[in-house]
Amino acid sequence: MKKAIVWFKTDLRLHDNETLVQAVAQQFEVIPVYCIDPKHYSTTAYGFAKTGSFRAQFILDSLKNLDKNLRDIGSGLTVVTGAPEVEIAAIAKKFDVQKVFAKKEVATEERQTQDLVENALWKIKCTLETYSTSTLYHATDLPFSLKDIPDVFTAFRKKIEKETTVRKTFEKPTSLHWPAIEPLLLPTIEQLGLAPLALDNRAAMIFEGGESAALKRLNYYLFETKALSNYKETRNGMIGERYSSKLSAWLSVGCLSPREVYAAIKKYEEQFGANESTYWLVFELLWRDYFRFMMKKHGRSLFLKNGIKTMDLATGQHNAQKFNAWMHGQTGNDFIDANMMELKLTGFMSNRGRQNVASYLCNDLKLDWRYGAAYFEQQLIDY
Repeated sequence: MKKAIVWFKTDLRLHDNETLVQAVAQQFEVIPVYCIDPKHYSTTAYGFAKTGSFRAQFILDSLKNLDKNLRDIGSGLTVVTGAPEVEIAAIAKKFDVQKVFAKKEVATEERQTQDLVENALWKIKCTLETYSTSTLYHATDLPFSLKDIPDVFTAFRKKIEKETTVRKTFEKPTSLHWPAIEPLLLPTIEQLGLAPLALDNRAAMIFEGGESAALKRLNYYLFETKALSNYKETRNGMIGERYSSKLSAWLSVGCLSPREVYAAIKKYEEQFGANESTYWLVFELLWRDYFRFMMKKHGRSLFLKNGIKTMDLATGQHNAQKFNAWMHGQTGNDFIDANMMELKLTGFMSNRGRQNVASYLCNDLKLDWRYGAAYFEQQLIDY
């Protein structure tokens, strides 16, 4: 048989994963591969790790679960460490792979890596085939061109809701064909250069990585507790595990598909009735799509100090003392400090908390928002 690599990235699941489906449909023997890219564990220009301990552990747990689920259908996960353009090409060359299937990237750094991999594969007569796997609505189904995507969310939402439908999910493969894959070997947190976790017992909930845990949480929030029916009323809560869906961490690394969430909501509405709350979780998935399509439209401009509208931000020089007080929950504002301590000790903060601490950093302390964003990138389990 022809051989192919399915290169897993932030799509760590078997359900609704078009890269897997296409590889099987095109009758390839599949080698599932994940590459731990050292760049993702480097230190940014703002002095923070790109991936902190909370998210790193969540990713490791997710890889372990992905390997288990792959072995249940006759396969397994090969994990390598190094530059993807080197490691993916090396596996392709070793096994005479004709094609690599992968998630399509849109952000600048990820696109650069994708291009490097594609160029390396081209040299060994192997092709890269990519698919969009991380949004609720497919990019090619949008009712406007890329350059005409509305910059205002309400205009974006209304046009999409009126003129576009959500595609059906892909079924997960029932079997994969590949000779024995070596037992999974994952690095430890310490080997990634990070400190081991010491989770605070006041955490809203324990986030266990993996597709199995993601589907369990989805079923719990919708069908076991029926908490979805009150979501709109409770979503701005700040303490506890049931005031919101808490699906963000699994969505962020692709243990859960947004279309799978949508399908579950529709099934829930059929059984228990639709209301503003059931709609509102779809509404939040639309917000998620909106920011991803804004990235597609504006690219790296989103990360510049003045953003996409070149606003005149009233920020002075970076003040390390003020910033450190904010970061460590020592501003003297009890509300801000409590939220920042939760982030520091658990890797999570409520949506309402995030908006408030970000506003405080920018509008009260008048500091450069990018330092706060870099700290969020390091700390947040669902970044």
